[in-house]
Amino acid sequence: MRSLEGRLHFGLFLSLVLLAGLVYWGGTQALRQLAESVVTARLQHDAEALLGALRPGRQRRRGGQLIDPSLTSVYLQPFSGHYYLMQFADGELLRSRSLWDYSLDLPTLTPGGSELLRLPGPQDQTLLVRLAGYSKKGRELTLAVAEDIKPIEARIARYQGWFGLGASAAVLLLLLIQRLVVRRTLRPLDHLREDVRNLEEGKASGLNAAVPHEIQPLVQELNRLLGLLGKRLERSRNALGNLAHAIKAPLNLLVQELDGPELGDHPRLRASLQTQTERIRQLTERELRRARLAGAGKPGRHFAPPQELPALIATLQHLHHGKALQIRCAGHPPHPLAIDREDLLELLGNLLDNACKWAVSQVRFALAEHPDGLDIRVEDDGKGVSEHQLAQLAERGVRMDEAVDGHGLGLAISRDIARLYGGRLDFDRSPDLGGLRVQARLRLHPED
Repeated sequence: MRSLEGRLHFGLFLSLVLLAGLVYWGGTQALRQLAESVVTARLQHDAEALLGALRPGRQRRRGGQLIDPSLTSVYLQPFSGHYYLMQFADGELLRSRSLWDYSLDLPTLTPGGSELLRLPGPQDQTLLVRLAGYSKKGRELTLAVAEDIKPIEARIARYQGWFGLGASAAVLLLLLIQRLVVRRTLRPLDHLREDVRNLEEGKASGLNAAVPHEIQPLVQELNRLLGLLGKRLERSRNALGNLAHAIKAPLNLLVQELDGPELGDHPRLRASLQTQTERIRQLTERELRRARLAGAGKPGRHFAPPQELPALIATLQHLHHGKALQIRCAGHPPHPLAIDREDLLELLGNLLDNACKWAVSQVRFALAEHPDGLDIRVEDDGKGVSEHQLAQLAERGVRMDEAVDGHGLGLAISRDIARLYGGRLDFDRSPDLGGLRVQARLRLHPED
């Protein structure tokens, strides 16, 4: 979806273009009508003057009519742009000297009738012709008075060009002003976006409420939901921790009872009960750890590899100090990852602990971030597993604590964490070290 700023700019641009187009069209039409009305009024005035200048006199043409020599000289100068033509009902034709030998094909009107025509004139002129029918001293005539309006149209075209340039400059200036106003208005949204990024990276626990009134209810509701979610997660983890301690004591008592002398005469029963008790302990621990997982998108402290990995490696080396293992990280992102710290420590710790159990001398792992999420690779130089066991490990739905001895609860919990983050675990043989290689593929921003 296009951004709000882009939609505002696009809407204003269309509005300004439409407004400028309407003003351009309306202004041009108004100028044309104004110019035409002025010219028409002048032609009417000249027609009345010409009609009044008709005097009976000595015959110079058929009908013996003369024009008063006091008329303006523009009708005497050839192709001056001002012309008249009198056509009498008896066929007599009287024309201005300015027409020279150019002929105008005009209709004949009855007295009282009038028309306004646009006709081509001499020397590529455009004539506005006022045609009217008159009757003077018993004689009917059609009088046409014309003026070249091409210079006026040229001035109108020049106005249109300048108006177009001015309108374009005004549109650009208004868009620039609007861009500044919109950016200033939407600046709180930039701060809100930064708050969301800080929340995603674990640098903040909520959004800043100092936002415009229009989006303040949304921010307040998000902060309320974040606080509620954080409290629920904290209560859940605390309750599960208490439950783990509560279950541990009865299980320990049960184990002690199984080791007592009462079952000395029933070794098979003791072995069966011990197996089931250990199974209950493992399953309880597995489900408790699964319930404690935050999962993607929950509020919490994010995982910072530069700070967390050295401590994790030191802890593993201390736990497996009898093997003198070399645990090496082949690479990791230098910045905090948008994943719950406890979840990733649980996942990575289980995978590395499982590798340390089976490794001879080397364990190698790497974290690689990509646009879709995070890849974790853990491999060891142990004996690995068979192809049949690899197929069991990779099979969906197989319970890890029953699949392969030694690759039980830790890998099961790791698979649960991977699934919480929309990912999976892949198992194969390490091409470099020869042991088991486990690859976890997580999505840091999983879709619903």
